[in-house]
Amino acid sequence: MAEPEKEKEPRLAEAERLSAQEEESKEEEEVQDSALPDDIEIEFESYTSELQMPAIIKLIQADLSEPYSIYTYRYFIHNWPNLCFLARQGSKYVGAIVCKLDYHKMMVKRGYIAMLAVDKNYRKRKIGATLVSKAIEAMIEDEADEVVLETEVTNTGALILYERLGFLRDKRLFRYYLNGVDALRLKLWLR
Repeated sequence: MAEPEKEKEPRLAEAERLSAQEEESKEEEEVQDSALPDDIEIEFESYTSELQMPAIIKLIQADLSEPYSIYTYRYFIHNWPNLCFLARQGSKYVGAIVCKLDYHKMMVKRGYIAMLAVDKNYRKRKIGATLVSKAIEAMIEDEADEVVLETEVTNTGALILYERLGFLRDKRLFRYYLNGVDALRLKLWLR
């Protein structure tokens, strides 16, 4: 049986009021977090232990639209641990990159950036660029010919980052992500 309109209106108003309070609270938290000093020290390290896995998963789940299973993380990280790097401020992990390197069509040694995430409160500090550069350097040491990745066409921050690092737009992949958004494949030729 449907509720009378008069009972719905106060509930709706209360829900809207609570939602507005939550938004204000989130904005206040973001303002506090974005007030981090510019001179904070960020350390970069290679993946060394399964103990780092929860931090990597937490960072990536917060940023990327795709839901990855633990098996996906383990596939990349256990097979190519030398291509996984983390950024840390003190004991807090604030960035991670997960990559692989193998042969494409049995001819080209192709690096692949599978996942990159930086805590939103630590962005604009070149953490993402440093993580990508470290991964590319490791791929070059392993004689990669090229590096590719996909990113959402709507992710302008990622597009700017990768294009500044020399990546070019290779192709558009229609409805590539589960959320229906198109992807752009970006490529960096190393040889």
